[in-house]
Amino acid sequence: MRGPAPRIFLTGASSGLGAALARYYAARGAILGLAARSEEKLRGVAASLPGRHSIHVVDVADAGAMAAAAADFMSRAGVPDIVIANAGVSVGTLTAEAADLPVFRRVVEVNLIGMVHTFAPFIAAMTSAGHGTLAGVASVAGIRGLPGSGAYSASKAAAISYLESLRGDLRGTGLKVVTLAPGYIETPLTAGNPYPMPFILPADTAARRLARVIDAGRSYAVVPWQMAIVAKLLRLLPNPLFDFVFSRAGRKPRLKQ
Repeated sequence: MRGPAPRIFLTGASSGLGAALARYYAARGAILGLAARSEEKLRGVAASLPGRHSIHVVDVADAGAMAAAAADFMSRAGVPDIVIANAGVSVGTLTAEAADLPVFRRVVEVNLIGMVHTFAPFIAAMTSAGHGTLAGVASVAGIRGLPGSGAYSASKAAAISYLESLRGDLRGTGLKVVTLAPGYIETPLTAGNPYPMPFILPADTAARRLARVIDAGRSYAVVPWQMAIVAKLLRLLPNPLFDFVFSRAGRKPRLKQ
């Protein structure tokens, strides 16, 4: 990166992909606002980075708290150049299990509504500045609904559609909207998956590739490129064949009740 230090607000920054993105951008001189629910983990990430960065202990599902975090970041660093909505929850769910109903709600609140809460407080200021990027982390899992992952697949499919809509809303404002659809990444969210994860990437490798997409201002990208091919094939599979293949696939564990 060249010129003035970019200002970046990042959710889900306490571990996994978020922490990897923080390392990537901090190494390039960015001024970061690191947001997540765990103060202890956030402080650990911030202490490991070069430069001085603000931490924001917040739940993305809380609109008021996110607005306050955005205001706090802008009071310290100014209007961000990039906002990355990365916070996410991934857990197996089954509609027939009554105990999973609040889990469904939580997954959607974090993965979809949390993305809205992340962007909303910044848009007016970024529009006034006439530039900036809003990047949302969706998933290849949003391309087709995966059995056992109804909440996760639905929330990520909704995130992809939401980001597409937002891109149209903000056309002509100078703001870019980037949809990131990663495949498998080595993070705490995938550590317990009891099935093969093709083309899985280390978190730092994934962060570097995703950051390049963000910095280029591309509207949509699947990372890695092999998963982009898989995603296209999944779209083309007729429903009977898709149902047959994936009904026999491994499923993400549900929360232990």
